[in-house]
Amino acid sequence: MLFDETTLRKLKQLTLVASRVRTGAIKGDRRSSRRGSSVEFADYRDYTPGDDLRRLDWNIYARLERPFIKMFEEEEDLAVYILLDGSRSMDWGEGEQHKFLYALRLCAGLGAIALASGDALSFALLQSGGIRAGFGPMRGEASLSRMFDVLEGLQPGGSTQLNESLHQFAVTPRRPGLVILISDLLSADQPELGLRPLLARGSEAAILHLLSPDELDPPLSGDLQLVDVETGAQQVVSLDGRLRTLYQDRVRSWIRDTRGECRKHGVGYVQFSTARPWDQLVLLELRRSGILK
Repeated sequence: MLFDETTLRKLKQLTLVASRVRTGAIKGDRRSSRRGSSVEFADYRDYTPGDDLRRLDWNIYARLERPFIKMFEEEEDLAVYILLDGSRSMDWGEGEQHKFLYALRLCAGLGAIALASGDALSFALLQSGGIRAGFGPMRGEASLSRMFDVLEGLQPGGSTQLNESLHQFAVTPRRPGLVILISDLLSADQPELGLRPLLARGSEAAILHLLSPDELDPPLSGDLQLVDVETGAQQVVSLDGRLRTLYQDRVRSWIRDTRGECRKHGVGYVQFSTARPWDQLVLLELRRSGILK
């Protein structure tokens, strides 16, 4: 398990925030702003693991031998999509500050919040310009163990083409909902552009931008040969105080520009270092930013 029961109990008290509740399939813990009768039948949808079996239409199941869930007018839930950058650059850092392990715990934490809230949770691993693994949609706390099993089996690898991966995710028909991208954004393209098709279809999006402490302030000096872990490209540099200051200025400018582009396109953005405990990030910073409440 990626975290303990004490942390899980704290997470279950939180809720993911979307400015508009999406028309959904079953009633979660969210209150709909639409008026109507909760007993007014609306439609059917396919059964998803974690659904309340009391809503199964047994008459249709007897005729078609397929499980269908009854939907009602007032029932709302939120579709939550968590997208994890699984490229080789995420395989960096030591111990608790390892970027991919940190990102997995974020995924698990946000997923636990969604499942406890009755939301429809889906997950995708973005790797080498595509979607390399995924699960969902799933609902309900009964799906927690399956979620942990899937996440704990994932490994980083391959290169980063975030926009290509986001495009592949966007072209697959799915309900609008809340899309959360967890990535170090070490890619030549701009991920906020890759999120535009999802925004155009009514989804909301947020980027959680994680970097290790030595990516923000490298503890290096002297003559070095730098190697890109994804492409193998090499660069010889002489790192002194002046060049380190220039590097720090460039990183701050990159973060500032990315935040500005996200704001311009209506994408939430939170940047953080893996030096900060992940549960503090969730319980404090993501609540302060409005992603959680």
